[in-house]
Amino acid sequence: MRNNIVHVGAHELRYEIREIVTVGNRLHDMGLVVCWENIGDPIHKGEKIPSWIKDVIKEAVDTDSSFAYCPTKGLEETRDFLAGICNKREKAQITKEDIVFFNGIGDAISDVYNYLRREARVIGPSPAYSTHSSAEAAHAGLDPLMYKLDPENNWYPDLDDLRSKIIDDHSISGILIINPNNPTGTVYPLETMEGIVKIAEEFDLFIVCDEVYTEITYNGKVSTPLSDIINDVCGISMRGISKELPWPGARCGWIEIYNKDKDPMFEKYIDTIIHAKMLEVCSTTLPQKIIPSVLSDPRYKEYHTTRNKQYELRSKFAYDMLRKIDGVIVNQADGAFYMTVTFKDGVLNDKQKLEISDKKIKDYIEEITDGVALDKRFVYYLLGATGICVVPLTGFSCDLYGFRVTLLETDTEKFEWIFTTIAEKIKTYLSS
Repeated sequence: MRNNIVHVGAHELRYEIREIVTVGNRLHDMGLVVCWENIGDPIHKGEKIPSWIKDVIKEAVDTDSSFAYCPTKGLEETRDFLAGICNKREKAQITKEDIVFFNGIGDAISDVYNYLRREARVIGPSPAYSTHSSAEAAHAGLDPLMYKLDPENNWYPDLDDLRSKIIDDHSISGILIINPNNPTGTVYPLETMEGIVKIAEEFDLFIVCDEVYTEITYNGKVSTPLSDIINDVCGISMRGISKELPWPGARCGWIEIYNKDKDPMFEKYIDTIIHAKMLEVCSTTLPQKIIPSVLSDPRYKEYHTTRNKQYELRSKFAYDMLRKIDGVIVNQADGAFYMTVTFKDGVLNDKQKLEISDKKIKDYIEEITDGVALDKRFVYYLLGATGICVVPLTGFSCDLYGFRVTLLETDTEKFEWIFTTIAEKIKTYLSS
């Protein structure tokens, strides 16, 4: 090319969760039956949408206005409804003007980082959800800035590490929280959330809080919404229906903006995001239209209670299968539908293998594991030997070795096979 047309942050745009699909598909073509535990799609894993939710959607489809443009920020009646839910908690008070719809949380993430000044950084958790860390790093054209989540302390944020990094790096202008957390399945305690808000207050930072899993908690845990503890700190909450209903294919999410009027610079930043949304015209109308009817229906709470009980049973089984294995650190998931397993320091090496009977698959796995991160090596061998596809922890902007697996399989027998097999293969691999 006459000029370099590649974005300065292009190298940071990585999404290991889907990249491993390329390997899985290659093995599938070789005859391997792949069990996809890499991505959080409840529908793909067998969850059924209740008929009454489908009926609400069908009714909306029969309304001609569902096919029209909506206002730039989203349908007014839906934003009014969501503001009312927030305001019932009697903490942060917002109006419909503080809510903006996007085509999924991924779309919102893109705009939130893209329209920051390049020199302004947002520090996020490690392990990270790849969409956040990649988008923020690409915006800056630099490596992502991360604070530690501690596997020895239920994957809670290390607030001392966060605070020290903010002191050392004056480019940090915001803090990212993901609660309930993806990839770890952790639900942060109230005091942890309050501690992060206090740090933001101290250093005059804003907060971005990804709360897309806020209704998916179990084992007696409840997620503290950012709106409950935000005080006068400027903040953005990210929410959506892809995991809650679940309707991931709808690509429907929104942000709630807190304390926009408290800081003129933050207000200008938010206005920039809204102006950018105007250039896109609007987000998809149909999924917005059904939100008030579904979320206000008495059956919705009962539906979620039943779902969360299923995740609780699976989280306990998975934890029991893995927690006693020498060489790994395992925390029981309490939210979202993921579990992260961490290998202890020094237990992995580049000589370990799992037996693979099919020569074509064995040769391919040996080829692609040459020189890769040690946890990715395990993940590839697990995939080749069993068909179980998980995601290496180093793919989540993390310097710890491990992997993330979902708790989504609805077939109980198959779910138990998945985690019994993972436990057996970890033991075999570490002793090889």
